[in-house]
Amino acid sequence: MEPSDRKTENLRGSAAITNDQSTQKADPGYTVLRNKQDVSRFQIMVEIAKHQPAIRQREIAELLGVTPQSISGYVQDLFEEKYIVAAGRGRYELTREGVEWLLANAEQLEGYARHIRQDVIHQVTIWTALAAENLRQGDAAGVYMKDGLLYAGKAEQSAMGIVISDTRAKNDVGITRLSGIITHSEGSIRVCKIPRIQRGGSRNIKYDVLRTVVEAGDIVAAVGIEASVALGNIDRVPDLYYGSQEGVIEAAFHGLNPVIVLTDDVFTDFLKRAENARLSYEIFDLTVS
Repeated sequence: MEPSDRKTENLRGSAAITNDQSTQKADPGYTVLRNKQDVSRFQIMVEIAKHQPAIRQREIAELLGVTPQSISGYVQDLFEEKYIVAAGRGRYELTREGVEWLLANAEQLEGYARHIRQDVIHQVTIWTALAAENLRQGDAAGVYMKDGLLYAGKAEQSAMGIVISDTRAKNDVGITRLSGIITHSEGSIRVCKIPRIQRGGSRNIKYDVLRTVVEAGDIVAAVGIEASVALGNIDRVPDLYYGSQEGVIEAAFHGLNPVIVLTDDVFTDFLKRAENARLSYEIFDLTVS
């Protein structure tokens, strides 16, 4: 294609933009991205704006990762359309018209990005919840936290979405177009410190206190063999053993009140994790004096 042919096509594209303002307003996806030539023009003008008035075609090409020949025709078109001017020996800067064109298209791109975030992604994002009751595709569903899990039901909640498929109660259900705030409160961690084997281990624990604390917890975690044995001595199998510290933090984030039984050598490290996560905790030193 000859440069003059491309310019005619460019001008035709510009005219279409000018003469079809209603299309632009009606279509949030209308941007320079629809036209590969306008994409190149936009990128070239951005680089000129960033570095003017001391940038040459060769430097623009290097910044865009292309050859100087591939952009020379675009630069010539922009010059002839009075979007840029030469500031001596091949150095370029934007004109007022060029700045206005660049700003107008930048605003369109901002609107397009906003459209993607608010409309497109909002619709395709699917949240997984437990069906609190039988739900049908298209139902409006209230989404809420209960016992550390996300539930969906027919009752109105502060967060509402749409059911994507027929689902029976107690099964996993997909929720889309979720809006509002899922209200829940974070839990509090009960931290039970016990001695390592060098200081008596499971033989040197206040079992009456351990039993009372464990009975009040939603889930129980053990860190170390001493902790596992101690829980076994009160007939309690820990819910978490491997990855216990991370699991307890997650459980508290989701509104549960977990109990963690750990040896004194990892006690301080865990408290730092809880504090960094800004979670509340209560300490129980179970070592027999």
